[in-house]
Amino acid sequence: MQITRQADYALRAMIYLSRLDPNRRAATSQIAEEQRIPPSFLAKIISQLSIAGLIHTSRGARGGVALARSADEISVLEVVEAIDGPIALNECTEDPAVCPFGNECPLRPLWCEAQAELVQRLKNTSFAYFKNGETTAQAA
Repeated sequence: MQITRQADYALRAMIYLSRLDPNRRAATSQIAEEQRIPPSFLAKIISQLSIAGLIHTSRGARGGVALARSADEISVLEVVEAIDGPIALNECTEDPAVCPFGNECPLRPLWCEAQAELVQRLKNTSFAYFKNGETTAQAA
């Protein structure tokens, strides 16, 4: 499993927005430039994050992009799933029937446990973790 480039860019954009003062909006061109995201790619990402209810967008002179909720209320998992869909380390974690060994597979419990730990870690890490530019703090 690998996080897609699109999800990585979405996470960078969300970190950027989480570091803004509350009620401040950022232009997508500014986000694209500062986070080194191709503008056309960012436009698609912004649309997906907006549909997921994670950001608000507005057009015009006073327009821009802002978080839909406070940084401590949005998890890394929400962003990854908004872009890439549910996390799956192996297709058998969701459907043991895809494996010829089914529920008897010796690896399935390991994959399921590792996936659950990853999902929990991402779910417990909010964007407040990145807010001050420091990433050494413990996740919530």
